[in-house]
Amino acid sequence: MHSPETKNSPPSDSMMEGIAVAFDHVSVCIDGVSILEDVSASSPHGGCTAVIGPNGAGKTTLLMALLGHIPFAGRIRIGSREENMKSRIGYVPQRLQFDRGLPMTVCDFMVMGLQRRPLWLGTKRSNRIRARELLSAVRGEALEDRMLGVLSGGEMQRVMLALALAQEPLLLILDEPASGVDVQGGQLFCELLERLRREHGFTQLMVSHDLATVTHHATHVIMLNRRIVAEGPPREVLTPANLGAVFGMHMGLADAQALSDGQSACTCARCGGEVTHA
Repeated sequence: MHSPETKNSPPSDSMMEGIAVAFDHVSVCIDGVSILEDVSASSPHGGCTAVIGPNGAGKTTLLMALLGHIPFAGRIRIGSREENMKSRIGYVPQRLQFDRGLPMTVCDFMVMGLQRRPLWLGTKRSNRIRARELLSAVRGEALEDRMLGVLSGGEMQRVMLALALAQEPLLLILDEPASGVDVQGGQLFCELLERLRREHGFTQLMVSHDLATVTHHATHVIMLNRRIVAEGPPREVLTPANLGAVFGMHMGLADAQALSDGQSACTCARCGGEVTHA
C-alpha cells in the first residue's frame, strides 16, 4: 500500500505486464485551478479497481484524463500493448444527457451505437441481432422495445453497460455506476458485473462513493484527494485511519469481514462470499 508518507513510484515498462492502467505523475489544471497533483497509481490487470475520495477529490477528472477528454501533464499507460488496448475501452458514464421525449426505443439506441449511418437510413438485421445479444448479456431483454426516455436509473445503467460491452472491452470504466440506482440495483454489481468480468476477463476501473460496494467488490483501491492518499488491497487501504482522514470521523468504519485482500473475488452474501476469478 502507498501511504501519504510514501512517494508513489510509477511502474517501469518491464512491470506493466500485470497492470492494465498506470498513471505516472498525472496532474490536471483547469482554468488555473489545480484538480489533480502528481498522481501515480495503477490498476492491476483482471481485477476491479475502485477510485474513492470525497467530493471534489478529482475522481471523475482522473477518468476523463484516462479517456483523453481533458488535457493533463504526466503519462497514462494502458496495458503492455498500449496501441491495442486503447481501442478496446468500454465506458459507462454516471448519467446520459438526452431528450427524454425523443421517440427512440432501447433497441434503436443500441443499434445507433453499433452502426455509422443514421437510423433514418435504415438498420441492418445483424445490428439488431447484436443489440439483442448485448441486452441479453446484461439481463435487459425486456427493455428492447421500451422507450429510452421512460427507463429508470438502474435500467439505463444496464443499457449503457450493454453498449459498452459492444467494444469487447479489455478495460471497462464506470463513473459512479450505483448513482441513482435503488437497492435492488445492487444486483448489477453483485451478479452482473462480477459474472461479466469473470466471463470476459476485462479489467474494471470504477469511481464510486458507495463504500459498501467498494468493500464487497473491489480488489484494488485508489484513495484520492487531489493527490494519492493510499493505494493497495481494500483491507490495507480502507482502514479507520485512512477513511477518517479523507471522509471525516463518521466515515471511519468499514466491514473488516467483507474486505478483500486483493484477490479477485466477490465477498458479499448474494454471491455466497466465495466467487473467485482466475
